[in-house]
Amino acid sequence: MAAGRAGAKGARLILLEKNAELGTKLLLTGGGRCNLTNNILDPKEFAARLGKEGRFLLSPLHQFGVRETLEFFHDRGLRTKVENNGRVFPASDRARDVLEVLIKELKKYQVTVRTKSQVKKIVAEDNKIVKLILTDGEEIAANNFILATGGQSYPQVGATGDGYQWLAEIGHKIIPTRPVLTPLLVEESFMKDLEGLSLSEAKLNLYQNAKKILSVSGDIVFTSTGLSGPGAQDLSRYIDLKDKKDLFLEIDFLPQIESSALDKKLQEDLSHGKKLVKNTLAGLVPPKFLPVLFLLAKVDPEKKSGLVSRGERLALVKLLKKFRLKIKGLVGFERAKVTAGGVALGEIDPRTMRSRKISNLFVAGELLDLTGPTGGFNLQIAWTTGYAAGESASGAI
Repeated sequence: MAAGRAGAKGARLILLEKNAELGTKLLLTGGGRCNLTNNILDPKEFAARLGKEGRFLLSPLHQFGVRETLEFFHDRGLRTKVENNGRVFPASDRARDVLEVLIKELKKYQVTVRTKSQVKKIVAEDNKIVKLILTDGEEIAANNFILATGGQSYPQVGATGDGYQWLAEIGHKIIPTRPVLTPLLVEESFMKDLEGLSLSEAKLNLYQNAKKILSVSGDIVFTSTGLSGPGAQDLSRYIDLKDKKDLFLEIDFLPQIESSALDKKLQEDLSHGKKLVKNTLAGLVPPKFLPVLFLLAKVDPEKKSGLVSRGERLALVKLLKKFRLKIKGLVGFERAKVTAGGVALGEIDPRTMRSRKISNLFVAGELLDLTGPTGGFNLQIAWTTGYAAGESASGAI
């Protein structure tokens, strides 16, 4: 996006790509379908979904936000569709169709693309980049440089976080990086019995040091070691592993009904005395969850419903409304969709993406200390900051 916009503005430029082809990471996004943005057209509303750092993006979103991104792709022949929670995908469900639009843009403006060209070092003097040195020893000089190397997520396609090191070497402050939008790891051994269980729009409450720090709703999938799915992955943005004391998650299996109403319902359902309790609860929660539910509540599933005690019933209610899991970690960068951390936002001009420390450097995308939830937000950050960088660098002196 940065190179295409700079080319459209008349700049002569070289795009250096260390992989054998462009866009290998883009092709993996959205499970190969490419969730290219989220259909939140209002810049303020979009920025708010990113948290307090979202304010940084307000100015560039007014320049090239969701509306402009959709127009960009639509005008170039890409048809899109909107799915649950505003997620926008190509109508074809093919990430490659998104990549092809960008590649055609580079060709249209005669951008020189150099694949298999890996940068080894950035040489800066007097607050200005003088040249790049490639791993094969070649040196490249230019008036301006846009750094858009991405983070450390998807290391299988070469995302090694080189950009953070280069930025640090030339004087930028780097907020420590960590994997986010990644599955959660929990301590409970019974998770293997729940593997494959999925819940739609479960309510998730995250606690740290006995204090609730976040509440979200979303789809989750139980794995043998923890939780995955958009709801669980969004929580990973807020988990600080430096302090894991009393870090736990509570899942509400039935958010549509209050605890007192659920207790009343169970009283009524269990009053049919001859029915086995496992059959009474069969329609209330997924069948795969029942064995673990009865085990933790210490209720014999073969027991007659009418013999379930008040204490047992309340135990069932508590587990259904506050199913607690102790978090022990996050799956690493190999499964993370995004890298949190990066260059401190105060060191980048949000209107232009120009470095406040290096006069001819512009930074875009995941290298910035800016992340959003799942649902197309992080690719929109890439389009928005890439566009702003290309627009600004092409006219900078």
